[in-house]
Amino acid sequence: MSIENIFQAVIGLDIDKVVSEVNGEIEAGTDVNAILNDGLIKAMDVVGERFSAGETFVPEMLMSAHAMKTGVELLKPHLAGEAEKKVGTIVIGTVHGDLHDIGKNLVCIMLEGAGFNVVDLGVDVTKETFVEAAKEHNADIIGLSTLLTTTMCVVEETIDAIKDAGIRDDVKILVGGAPLNQDFADRIGADAFATDAGDAGKVARELVLH
Repeated sequence: MSIENIFQAVIGLDIDKVVSEVNGEIEAGTDVNAILNDGLIKAMDVVGERFSAGETFVPEMLMSAHAMKTGVELLKPHLAGEAEKKVGTIVIGTVHGDLHDIGKNLVCIMLEGAGFNVVDLGVDVTKETFVEAAKEHNADIIGLSTLLTTTMCVVEETIDAIKDAGIRDDVKILVGGAPLNQDFADRIGADAFATDAGDAGKVARELVLH
């Protein structure tokens, strides 16, 4: 049940315990992928669910993410090629005309916690930049964020640009932000909608693993 101790340490925001427990499991010869998936990543799933339910808040989420990342750093030398294999690559940004980044930054943290390689393009990102970055990084998912009702149309225009570039069949599109909802996501042809940062990691993993 030692992996359970790692799981509880991440949820409990106990970085020192994460370090000691992960090192102990490595020395005991426990499968590093089990430590990563069942101890660290699974804990961040629970943190995300609690955040979505309003049972935990941003400071705790950030501390859990820091604890989780500390554990991952300890595992890296033991993961070797296969190890560092990520769930997938997501290119993400706030669409052109919108300068909000706090929500998007939290989503990036949760996506990293879910095992993704995250390419953060920042804010006020043009549709051309999304397309170029998706091609350059061979992205599995493109994440489009907006906090403004006035730039909801830009989300749709960006999806159109992805189609026009001929890469729509190669990527999944995940959208999110305060003014958006599932109906809007369906209407503009997105593959999924994340209600908040806590939901994003789970939704993104479902997109690439199913």
